[in-house]
Amino acid sequence: MSEGTRIRIKAKPKRTFQMRIAGLGFRNGHVLVHRATHETFWTFPGGGAEIGETSEETLKREMIEELGVAVEVVRALWIVENFFHYEGRDWHELGIYYLMQIPETFPFAADGIVHRIQDGDNDLEFKWVPATTAALTALDIPPYFIAGEIENLPEVPRHLVWDDKNLDRG
Repeated sequence: MSEGTRIRIKAKPKRTFQMRIAGLGFRNGHVLVHRATHETFWTFPGGGAEIGETSEETLKREMIEELGVAVEVVRALWIVENFFHYEGRDWHELGIYYLMQIPETFPFAADGIVHRIQDGDNDLEFKWVPATTAALTALDIPPYFIAGEIENLPEVPRHLVWDDKNLDRG
């Protein structure tokens, strides 16, 4: 794990701001996702930005730390002002999501966990899932708008505001 200073502010009452960078890597019609084993939801691999590094540097650093491989950052997909509730706190997150190329040396399997790593206090597990709206919707993978756009990625970066409080997931 890196020794830099993460961009995260904990405010009262129970509010947090952070900057998170994530990457979408594809292979054989699948996209790579991960989760901490104690959580029920999955997300796209990435992590907290650090003061003094660019968002691309953050993504490259995080992928070396988590996947053990150097990725190629292809292009920015979304810049998201993300609002959600997690672990008893209201979060305001500035998220930047990139398309990335994962080296062929990283394992692929259409089913099951392909990689595990200890990241601080979290046991992370990684798997490939079909890169379809139906598969991502069934998986419960925030931010939820990505499921609707996974089959038609933006050609130029798209900015949006996403607030889970305005989402009715039934």
